[in-house]
Amino acid sequence: MEIKGDTELLVWAAAAVILLTLLAFSTIPPLLDYCRKWTSMRPIPGPGPNYPLVGDALYLKPNGGDFFLQVIEFTESFRSQPLLKLWIGPIPFIIVYHAETVEPILSTSKHMDKAYSYKFLHPWLGKGLLTSTGKKWRSRRKMITPTFHFAILSEFLEVMNEQSSILVEKLKKRVDGNSFNCFMDITLCALDIISETAMGRKIHAQSNRDSEYIQAIYEMSDIIQRRQKMPWLWPDFVYSWLSDGKKHKRNLKILHSFTDKAILERVEEIKKMGAEKQGVCSNSDLDKPKKRSAFLDMLLMAIDESGNKLSYTDIREEVDTFMFEGHDTTAAALNWSLFLLGSHPEAQQQVQNELNEVFGSASSAAVASCL
Repeated sequence: MEIKGDTELLVWAAAAVILLTLLAFSTIPPLLDYCRKWTSMRPIPGPGPNYPLVGDALYLKPNGGDFFLQVIEFTESFRSQPLLKLWIGPIPFIIVYHAETVEPILSTSKHMDKAYSYKFLHPWLGKGLLTSTGKKWRSRRKMITPTFHFAILSEFLEVMNEQSSILVEKLKKRVDGNSFNCFMDITLCALDIISETAMGRKIHAQSNRDSEYIQAIYEMSDIIQRRQKMPWLWPDFVYSWLSDGKKHKRNLKILHSFTDKAILERVEEIKKMGAEKQGVCSNSDLDKPKKRSAFLDMLLMAIDESGNKLSYTDIREEVDTFMFEGHDTTAAALNWSLFLLGSHPEAQQQVQNELNEVFGSASSAAVASCL
């Protein structure tokens, strides 16, 4: 009996040693990497208290708008420094805000690896052009670039003009001498444009901003951005049980269902057009106006260097990527442009003069009245 007891004790001791060894091998490399980054980045200034494990996360504003203003405050406080750092959990982030610091980063394609925080976009956008890296990014970029040829983009001018006219009419109703926030007006216009040009579908965002799909886009954006700043929300098994995790799942279903429907409908339309070319069509079909090509059409026909077409998943992740990035970044650029023009009347007048030269004074007056 004593021998049996000693044997069991040895087995438990051996299991404990093995467990501790595995734990050490799994934790020591990340810990060493964390110490290396901490040491190398120590000279870089930062605004937060930088607590162990969570870093500056407890110091950051959870709301996206408040966080943006907080980052602006950081850059103003450290204006004399070339850059600053933020630790979010065990991961350091560098914030650059001087042109001479930004230029070397934007002018090279060497560093293509995406930050860890991009992984929280994967459930929605997959690993498309925004979130992929390395060989996949280069292959996808090479395949998609021809779809942005000037001759192809010119087909979308009709959409841009139509949606821009709606925007101008909306802004004219709000121009009464008082300042107002035009951010959402510009954003919804950009969303209408990218939806019709990317998927060939009208979503009427400017007239129906409360639609389920539009609300899902903005709620999902806020949820992901908030999760990126809170390392305690990073583990999926924890996040899925929280209210934000449940909202994430619900919105993801709405967004993917919308894209799935657009893709399947367009595939059927293309098949039908193929049948028409073979002479299997009715007179009523011939009377229908030709449907404008969309980015989705080009994805369905695109082939890589090996002659392979994109898979359904590939197509969906690129459409979702362009729906999100195609309106979000454009809207931000347009809003900043309007803000700067409004802040510098002399530059605004130069723009007005150029519009008069190109379109005539009557055509550009409506646009100028909204600047």
